[in-house]
Amino acid sequence: MAEVSATLVKELREKTGVGMMDCKKALAENNGDLEASIDWLRAKGLSKAAKKAERAAAEGVIALAAGDKGAALIELNSETDFVARNETFQNAARGYAKIALAKKGDHDALLAAPAPGGAGAVSDEVTALIASIGENITLRRSAFLGVSEGAVASYVHNAVADGMGRIGVLVAAQSSGKRDVVEDIARKVAMHIAAFSPLALSENDIDPERVAREKAILVQQIQEDPKSAGKPDSVIEKMLEGRLRKFFEESVLLKQAFALNPDQKVEAAVAEAAKAAGAPITITAFIRLAVGEGVEKKTGDFAAEVAAMSKQT
Repeated sequence: MAEVSATLVKELREKTGVGMMDCKKALAENNGDLEASIDWLRAKGLSKAAKKAERAAAEGVIALAAGDKGAALIELNSETDFVARNETFQNAARGYAKIALAKKGDHDALLAAPAPGGAGAVSDEVTALIASIGENITLRRSAFLGVSEGAVASYVHNAVADGMGRIGVLVAAQSSGKRDVVEDIARKVAMHIAAFSPLALSENDIDPERVAREKAILVQQIQEDPKSAGKPDSVIEKMLEGRLRKFFEESVLLKQAFALNPDQKVEAAVAEAAKAAGAPITITAFIRLAVGEGVEKKTGDFAAEVAAMSKQT
């Protein structure tokens, strides 16, 4: 294959919207001829994939892969829930989760790893899926948690297949205690996280900017409350402290009321389990991924759009 310049790869990428590695391969196969490379990409169905990549992919699945001392989650997105239930799509997600486990959640390493289907890298296989399935598909993110001693528990909510659903949670519990007890409480905490979506493990883990923003909102609420009129600054400060404390109780995992026993905080439930385990249990981290969170979803009649497109072809 001929060597091609980065400038030429960039130009082809801008013209087609196809991934960098595919553009480089196309140019190498066609001795640097730009037009021939465009035709080569079209023949492979990759230019069509590039057009589909402009469409929002906010559906899909969270897939899980677990090992003895760690577990990984990946988010594979599609445009519709129909495709998310496609066997080919789900098999791909399952394969990518296994690679994410091996790569310990390094997303770049996952994308560059050999594809489970043997067709180039994982990123190449995702592009091929777009062309074959007919929707925009993105391998959006991956995550990993591990422990040196203890357990990493997992929970998948709204499961559509084994180890696959709309929400995935990992909880790392460090402990030298009885493994079954540690796994049990960690899984229960994972279920809690799926339901209550805490912002962070502890107060110190919340982004200081988020705390400052929340504090500013609370100050404004207090100032605008007629009941606060004429109260001394010391009282206002106490009111602020109380409301900020409530914010932390609602947002911090260990301070939240435990889903399985609302009369008990999560940290108290973990401490209780530690007694049964015969050793301290420390929740060191958690990860919660939900399908499509943060992705802007397009509104409209998808079926009507498909019908309109078919009339144009």
